[in-house]
Amino acid sequence: MAWQQLIHQFKHHLLLERSLSENSVSAYESDVQKLYQFLQLSNLDVSPALVTEAHIQLFLQYIAEIGLHAPSQARILSGIKTFYKFLMEEELISQSPAMMVEAPKLRRKLPDTLDLADIDNLLAAIDLSTAEGARNRAILETLYSSGLRVSELVDLKISNVFFDLGFLKILGKGNKERLVPIGKEALKYLTIYIHQVRCHIAVKPESANIVFLNRRGNQLSRVMIFYIIKDLAKQINLPKKVSPHTFRHSFATHLIEGGADLRAVQEMLGHESITTTEIYTHLDMDYLKSVIQLHHPRS
Repeated sequence: MAWQQLIHQFKHHLLLERSLSENSVSAYESDVQKLYQFLQLSNLDVSPALVTEAHIQLFLQYIAEIGLHAPSQARILSGIKTFYKFLMEEELISQSPAMMVEAPKLRRKLPDTLDLADIDNLLAAIDLSTAEGARNRAILETLYSSGLRVSELVDLKISNVFFDLGFLKILGKGNKERLVPIGKEALKYLTIYIHQVRCHIAVKPESANIVFLNRRGNQLSRVMIFYIIKDLAKQINLPKKVSPHTFRHSFATHLIEGGADLRAVQEMLGHESITTTEIYTHLDMDYLKSVIQLHHPRS
């Protein structure tokens, strides 16, 4: 039986037979959908009945690498176990592939992820009365809004910022291009920086098309981005290891925990560790933009 048909029956079971709230049912459905999306991304064309313990272990490894905290991983696994318990009760399978899968230990070390309060506090610590402050606010807003790698941020070109569409064209690893939505808040501060601050800098010819510059008109270095973020974290006494990559992890984590489609997050991150980029070619710009607007905390 097909995934969506079984998921529909599962929802019906949770609502009518277990009398769960709509929010709880929605959470269970989202857990199973994430497993299904992962299998699609991995080019694993298997029905629910053919899923193995190894498939589920790979899925848990994937959501851990993206940056989901151990409690979130454990909750998603619980939803998957409930789904397979339902299939056993319906005598559609004889044994659950999730039965022997252990939930991640809560003490497991995962990359630090900033919560929304951390993000807000870091942004609030920036002195917007200075030129560097306006630039730094645009930098952090862009990192968190679009999940860019630090190398992609420092190489961002003015000609690749599509203000009218709300998209950035990014040249990622292996010189592969992708389009990434940028939220309204980030676009606002990016516009302020470019049109009110950057325009007053004596830009060096080789950096004429680069967005983020130092006071001498040169392209910012990756090291400088690290310094800016660490200095802000120190100002607010943030007890976490913070780097540009922390913003990328936070971007992905907040979208996924908010219910975003794994395929869309993979597309925006420019990841290829799970599958090839051909998988994402059917995702249009309107869809990616809607994911940001629906699930990003600052949208």
